[in-house]
Amino acid sequence: MTAAQQPSTKQDILHYLLRQGEASAQAIAEEFKLSQQAIRRHLKDLETEGLIAHQAIQVGMGRPNYVYELSSQGRDRLRRTDDRVSDRYDEFALSLLDTIAETVGQDQVRTILRKQWERKAIEYQQQIGGGSLEMRVAKLVELRKAEGYMAEYHAIEPTDTQFIITEYNCAISHIAESFPSVCGHELEMFEIALQPCKVQRTHWLANGEHRCGYLIQAK
Repeated sequence: MTAAQQPSTKQDILHYLLRQGEASAQAIAEEFKLSQQAIRRHLKDLETEGLIAHQAIQVGMGRPNYVYELSSQGRDRLRRTDDRVSDRYDEFALSLLDTIAETVGQDQVRTILRKQWERKAIEYQQQIGGGSLEMRVAKLVELRKAEGYMAEYHAIEPTDTQFIITEYNCAISHIAESFPSVCGHELEMFEIALQPCKVQRTHWLANGEHRCGYLIQAK
């Protein structure tokens, strides 16, 4: 493998761990059809950079197995398309919200954020338009991707009236850490954008899971 190929493979490994949550070196090697020795070199480099971490899992009486997962720094790496620009936007948004909170109080900040989500929901609804529920879900996923989310959806078999939307990252994670209510209205936002439907949360990054998940059901 050439040096030029290595960064691409490492990036692919980061994306794989983002989707899987955690994986062993053997599973990663099988996914990319590379030797475990080659994969372990990449994993060692990624861990040295602070982008991944490993933990030992004891199975039976033998040697422990090691599984790898993204660190918060690794998630940030994937979230950003341009580190410096992303940092400046995050810093500006956080500073602005802090200033608003100091000026009008936390309750007013929550009111402002709720109104922002209502506004965003209407924008989504207008961009999505009509069509079947699957067509609308697919369009919403594309809009979320354009905003920096690693999103996908799939139908729950055998019906075409229930779908799962999965997002493996949070494009506003730094803001959500300081202002948790920023993502508290997502269910309402998706219901408005995709109406008529019911939306339930199945997984949540804020709860320590490796993805956000939403169950979309037709009414």
